[in-house]
Amino acid sequence: QVQLLESGGGPVEAGGSLRLTCNASEVTANRYCMGWFREIPGKERVGIAAIDKDGLTSHRALKGRFRLSKDKGKNLLYLDIYDLNPDDSGMYYCVADDKFDNCRRGYAAATIFKYRGPGVQVTVSS
Repeated sequence: QVQLLESGGGPVEAGGSLRLTCNASEVTANRYCMGWFREIPGKERVGIAAIDKDGLTSHRALKGRFRLSKDKGKNLLYLDIYDLNPDDSGMYYCVADDKFDNCRRGYAAATIFKYRGPGVQVTVSS
C-alpha cells in the first residue's frame, strides 16, 4: 500500500528557505509519478511540481523559487522553496499516481493524483 509522509514544514520568516521532504513507501520509481500541491483554506488547490516515471520534472512558474528533486535510493522526494513570502503559506501535500493520463500532465494534475500524504503546514511571516 502506497504511503506518503511529509516533513520539514513549520514557521519561517519571509526571505528564508525551506526543504520539504516526502517519505514514500511502496512507490516504485518506474511505476509512479510524484509531486506536490499546496492548499490554502478558502482557495483553490495549486499544483506546484511533479516528477514523472522517467525522472523528468515540471514546475509551476513561480520565478524559479521551487525546486523538486528525488533521492531514488531512499525513496525520498524533496521540495526546496527559496525566498519565501507570506503567499507561500499553506498546507503542502506530497502526492503520487500510477495513472498515465495524470502523470503526463505533470504538476498541473498534482491536485488530483491518486495518493496523498497527510500534509505539512508552512507558515511564512513577514
